[in-house]
Amino acid sequence: MYKRAIGVAAIAAFGIGLTACGSSGSGATASAGASSGSGASAKQAAAGGSVPTVSLMVGGIDKQIYLPYQLAQDLGFYKKYGVNVKLSTEQNGGVGAEEAMASGQVDMAGAWYIHTIDFQSKGKDVINVAQLSGAPGEREMCANNSGVHSAADFKGKTLGVTDLGSGTDELTQFLAHQKGIAHNQYKTLAVSAGATAIAALQRHTAQCVMTTQPTVGAIESQHVGYPAIDLATTKGATAALGGAWPAAGVLARADWVKSHPDATQKVVDALVATMHWIATHSAADIAAKMPQQYVSNSTISKAQYIAGLKTDKDQFLPDGIMPAGGPKTIYAMEKVLGVDVGKVTLANTFTNTYAIKANTLEGFKMTTKPAGAAG
Repeated sequence: MYKRAIGVAAIAAFGIGLTACGSSGSGATASAGASSGSGASAKQAAAGGSVPTVSLMVGGIDKQIYLPYQLAQDLGFYKKYGVNVKLSTEQNGGVGAEEAMASGQVDMAGAWYIHTIDFQSKGKDVINVAQLSGAPGEREMCANNSGVHSAADFKGKTLGVTDLGSGTDELTQFLAHQKGIAHNQYKTLAVSAGATAIAALQRHTAQCVMTTQPTVGAIESQHVGYPAIDLATTKGATAALGGAWPAAGVLARADWVKSHPDATQKVVDALVATMHWIATHSAADIAAKMPQQYVSNSTISKAQYIAGLKTDKDQFLPDGIMPAGGPKTIYAMEKVLGVDVGKVTLANTFTNTYAIKANTLEGFKMTTKPAGAAG
């Protein structure tokens, strides 16, 4: 089971656009079946001179932590850099983005870097070709009467995660482990995100839930809870997790990347340009470019969406470069949680080659200190 990225769990219907199957931003399709798939990409590449088509599934395209993939489409950057990207997102109860990529249903996945280690531990060669964030983008949101202010207070509590075995589940376990709290001293409960996560706090079925914007903003605006642990910013994640924690990236099978270097480069070119655009524009500018059903509805206002994005915008890396130490932080966490990392070679889980080329060609200033071959 690889559904371990934030938001990979099936998301219940929620007015603020958190439901994967409800995503309908420009370029996003309802399912992987509507996208081109690897076969289409190969045909395009073989046509000689034609624009390659790449299918990319995102693990919750309407969440702020995954906004660069859609923003690149809305800015026209995929087209500008010569690639036709068919975006899709996970359906409720459907195949996870990283699973769809690994099985060849789509060419690339917008998902967490951690999956490359998961896959390699199971003998599947998956590589991260661009890194878009240096933090999970999550916050531990706790009910007002929970008494939780750090992971040291997890003992005896029920903690909501997107799904059992998900990235939020792993992060919760790791936070508890760091404070010496065993897994049998607290409970985890699958609450998905959006309305169901909020309801878990309201009904006291969970004392805390780990979730992202805009659910965080909705919880705060409804006065349901408060943020106890910050994993949403690079600074917060470093303090809580012991180092930069690369999350959202661009994942693909190593054999696909090897056979489609031009298409890979063009996708990375577009996303690197998007990351520089994010770094040089305000949260309000970004929100104005996103599909409006993602940012304004009956549950959360556009102003609240912008406020949340402004607070957590630091999670996004400006240049698509894997940050130094990031892979080692993930590797150490996976080892602590019992993943068989003996088969994993960190140097094979990511590459900065495409992102460095994208920055160099455009004359962008690279500010992220890159991870080396050893992570």
